[in-house]
Amino acid sequence: MTTLESWLILAAVPYLGGCRISKLLQYATPIELIEMPAEQLRAIGLSSAQVAALHNPKRQRIDHALIWAEQNNHTILTLDSPFYPALLKEISSAPPLLFVRGEDRWLREPQLAVIGSRSASLDGREAAYDFSAALVAANYVVTSGLALGIDGQAHYGALKNGGATVAVLGSGLNHIYPASHRTLASQIIEQGALVSEFWPDEKPRPQNFPRRNRVISGLSVGVLVIEAAERSGSLITARYALDQGRDVFALPGSIHNPGSRGCNALIKSGAKLVESPVDIFEEVGALTECAINSQMNLSLPQPENEELPFSAVLATVGKEAIPVDVVAERCKLPIHEVMMQLLDLELQGVVSTVPGGYIRTRRG
Repeated sequence: MTTLESWLILAAVPYLGGCRISKLLQYATPIELIEMPAEQLRAIGLSSAQVAALHNPKRQRIDHALIWAEQNNHTILTLDSPFYPALLKEISSAPPLLFVRGEDRWLREPQLAVIGSRSASLDGREAAYDFSAALVAANYVVTSGLALGIDGQAHYGALKNGGATVAVLGSGLNHIYPASHRTLASQIIEQGALVSEFWPDEKPRPQNFPRRNRVISGLSVGVLVIEAAERSGSLITARYALDQGRDVFALPGSIHNPGSRGCNALIKSGAKLVESPVDIFEEVGALTECAINSQMNLSLPQPENEELPFSAVLATVGKEAIPVDVVAERCKLPIHEVMMQLLDLELQGVVSTVPGGYIRTRRG
């Protein structure tokens, strides 16, 4: 039996979370636990059902995970692995397994999380993009949750500006959620990593996302919140960050904007108010000497010679909202093709969804 196989068997035992597994490891290694007599296992706290699951594991699930790990760019990191991210190992409920697609080395680099609302405003999306661009320029890895809105723009801001990004999922890595971010996920695999504590075939479930949020903060030296409502998953991540001893930063917003109330509440509670990346670097320290000087201006202009894609579609989108069907009619293209092109342009920060259709962003 290999070490990885023994870890998979241990992690598959029902109702054994990271905390309990860590306690069990004080008695023995996973292989030794599997070989322990039932009476001894019950004596250290396992139920009869858990003992049975440890001695007679569901081989199909274990074998499927082992086959998954053999695929290109697939890795399973165990809690005792020297490659397991050190910061994450420090938290009280560190995942016993991390399933990774991409290069797992990015999980061990200094990371800053950028998170926020799924229904973010245009200004919020641009802030996520620009802050992420500044963070990767200072050699930080940008970490987020692959969600719509702020998360997606944070990932794209890192990728577009030559940096690395880590996406933590609330599902198994065979189920990219949301489905509209499959293209983005593929780009992250090439220039960063997707990571999940859930087994590859597990589908996204509501109860998975708070667990995902503690991993986002656990991997990071600090968490930046850009737009969050009063009841928001981003605030859950911020609370985890505080419990884990991480820095929490928040972008302030109008008192009249419901999407800013969460950030404003964080600031009232002690989170650091940030207006530019310099505010973050002053707190956690930039990784390059020139970071503060080079990032005094938050806005990162596009290179003048950069040619934007889908020029026919882009030419029809301006500062006034235009519906998809009107764009398709003007471009004489099928609606499904126009929607795919608009989605790609939105991921690049060139256009943005608003009530009534799409508008051009300042980046466009």
